[in-house]
Amino acid sequence: MADIIIGAVLVPGGKTPVLIKRTMLGLMRRGSVIVDVSVDQGGCAETTRPTTHNNPVYEVDGIIHYAVANMPGAYPRTSTLALTNITLPYIKILAGKGIEEAVEQYQGLKSALNTYKGRITNKALADSLGIRE
Repeated sequence: MADIIIGAVLVPGGKTPVLIKRTMLGLMRRGSVIVDVSVDQGGCAETTRPTTHNNPVYEVDGIIHYAVANMPGAYPRTSTLALTNITLPYIKILAGKGIEEAVEQYQGLKSALNTYKGRITNKALADSLGIRE
């Protein structure tokens, strides 16, 4: 039994797989909570549907769901500072080396590249869009 489940599944460039089926809610106590951080990519619970900061929760089979799309939007200044701090080193590398050299030398940049010269380079993104090359 679980009192809270925090779903934070990410498939870069793809749709989140559904890992929590509706039937599994019966294994939780009434009033338990699912926080689905994966909501922006479809959600990892079958019962997830996007909500808003103004109306953030709903109930399914006695289980409270919190699935606010764009959760960082509640704290725009803080989330912007966090994103800037984590991405600035990569921007400096790209500016100093150019795309080709940067992605060749830094696996993190290579795995983050989704498109290049008009082509999709990320398999998960291509699969999510039904594009085969």
